[in-house]
Amino acid sequence: MKKRFTIKWLDRPKDGNYPAALSYLTLIYPPKAAAAYVKRLRRAPVTSFKSKDIFRASGLSLLGISNHFVEKDRAKIMKGEKLSPILLVRDPVNGRVIVADGYHRLCSVYSFDEEAPIPCKIV
Repeated sequence: MKKRFTIKWLDRPKDGNYPAALSYLTLIYPPKAAAAYVKRLRRAPVTSFKSKDIFRASGLSLLGISNHFVEKDRAKIMKGEKLSPILLVRDPVNGRVIVADGYHRLCSVYSFDEEAPIPCKIV
């Protein structure tokens, strides 16, 4: 019988999540546009979407539980530690959602429950 874990979340993303999002977004967008997205993310309210829906909207592949960072986040979940909400950016040109920060957390949560609600900020 598989043990169920309660996935706990912080009320808002950690301050360090925003520079990580900026670093990633700068690979996709010009620096000024990436910075504008991060500025908007800082002001955005926290909302929630199912993990499976975020995966579908992003088009990303699920990382396996053997991934070091996924493994670390899975351990946090099993210890009852709170995870930081993820940061998402809508890309209307490509019809996708960009996971600007939190990809490993998303994969970790999905490995426990694909229906799990994921707190996030989205712009």
